[in-house]
Amino acid sequence: MAAVILYGTETGTAELVADAIADVLADEFDPSVYDMTDYSPEDLDPEDFLVVVCSTYGEGELPTGALPFADELDDIKPDLSGLRFSVFGMGDTVYDDTFNRGGEIMAEMLTKLGASEVGEHYRHDASSTEKPTDAGEAWAERLKATIKDA
Repeated sequence: MAAVILYGTETGTAELVADAIADVLADEFDPSVYDMTDYSPEDLDPEDFLVVVCSTYGEGELPTGALPFADELDDIKPDLSGLRFSVFGMGDTVYDDTFNRGGEIMAEMLTKLGASEVGEHYRHDASSTEKPTDAGEAWAERLKATIKDA
């Protein structure tokens, strides 16, 4: 099974995390990494495992880099039945009520279209001392078993 890793970012950190996750998954799942601005929902394949890495911007919104993909999902409303995915969300607890909303919004959109979220929905906190790439690598190690079972 191949892993498709999509990232939505405002400052580039989600791209770094996506690359770190891909490095961990490389030996077993032949990952491909795409910026959400360059990926069409029509290319989603239920045979692949989808990994979404998404930051949160402003007052709990999607980052600019995720908007084209999210808008297209909303416009074409593809049937995503059979697609399995997991989310690595990024946010900052300073924004209490909207902490990590970007990843949650993406999960809600995909689930609404029939996809199934599996495994741990990770919520990285920028206020913590843990580097997002280190958190992504550790999460990806745990994700391997989920992908195998999917």
